[in-house]
Amino acid sequence: MKIALCIKQVPDTTDIRWTENNTIQREGVESVINPYDLYAMDFALKLKSMVEDSTVTVFTMGPSQAENMLRKALALGCDDAVLISDRKFAGADTYATGLTIASAIRTEIPDFDIVVCGQFAVDGDTAQTGPNIASFLDIPQVTYVKSIVGVEEKALTVKKELEDGVEIVKTTLPALVCVLKQDYEPQRPLIDGIISASKKEIKTLSMDGISLVPEKCGLKGSPTYVSKAFRNVSTHDAQKFKLNLDESVGLLDEKLNSLGVFNNDK
Repeated sequence: MKIALCIKQVPDTTDIRWTENNTIQREGVESVINPYDLYAMDFALKLKSMVEDSTVTVFTMGPSQAENMLRKALALGCDDAVLISDRKFAGADTYATGLTIASAIRTEIPDFDIVVCGQFAVDGDTAQTGPNIASFLDIPQVTYVKSIVGVEEKALTVKKELEDGVEIVKTTLPALVCVLKQDYEPQRPLIDGIISASKKEIKTLSMDGISLVPEKCGLKGSPTYVSKAFRNVSTHDAQKFKLNLDESVGLLDEKLNSLGVFNNDK
């Protein structure tokens, strides 16, 4: 089984800086692997362990500093790494990003069986990139995936976790899945893995290498844009109470009445 894993670097800071086009400034900013993508990596590596002769190729789109993140993925057990990097990719929205990553996957492993992504990226929280990749690859997608139920030669069964319950979904392969956070800490690389990863070559793909044109990439290829970017600041003062159930109900009733939520005259 050939598994394509898509991960993203996100700023490791609350002091996010913005470009003149209202996109996040990534170069020169300390970055980490998007938390959801760590669990997507666990998902991909578990799938690899379940199917004989499987390989995981990890992809990321970003500046050259993303190589450090790819080496961590290699240290954790991924087999190959691909950095999709070109200045022409700067300012891409989720549509242009999806097209670029899909083109890289199609170029590097055209006979892939499954694409694995994190459900969200904490710096954008749109959950659009994974579905966009699936659309450009013309394959089915399953989102909000929690775990693997079973795998067959040309099918995968997974458990989805939704707000109102869970679903068991079976999809034909090739397909794309978007993985949720789990209830455990993701694995950490061991020293042997770190040493092995330091010796591996990371392949870099530019715009020309994935057969795209400038009009389809980056800011030029993005049909959407951010009109305004700002940091949300709470103006509410929080209070903490240590109460039993009855006291909590009484306090809540009192607070709601003081706000005029209830009209006791009726």
